[in-house]
Amino acid sequence: MQDDHLRGVGLKVTVPRVKILQLLESEDNRHWTAEELHSALRQQACAVGLATVYRVLTQFEEAGLVKRHHFEGNTAVFELDREEHHDHLVCVRCGTVVEFVDEVIESCQVEIANKNGFKLTDHTLVIYGFCPSCR
Repeated sequence: MQDDHLRGVGLKVTVPRVKILQLLESEDNRHWTAEELHSALRQQACAVGLATVYRVLTQFEEAGLVKRHHFEGNTAVFELDREEHHDHLVCVRCGTVVEFVDEVIESCQVEIANKNGFKLTDHTLVIYGFCPSCR
């Protein structure tokens, strides 16, 4: 499956690319930092350097396989681009990320854009707060 994904976006199939894609696909709605992916690869005894992880993630982003987010601070997190729009709740204490879709919010955003003469092409909504575990 990963081989088809990589070839489908014009990327050569390599061990680091396949292993990173497997990790990204292993948990639904997971938002990984490069460091977390690197650590997970090391736990699997896969000798991939952190620089390679960053390079592969950049290639995946350019190919449209992943989306990069900068939620809080300077740390980027990556998620598979499943081509389904969603917004995010982010815990400011532990960094937990929850994805959600709310049709009322979606229609309000379109309405606001229209009222201001904008044709909405894309948007990002991130709500920051404390998750239930951190409250």
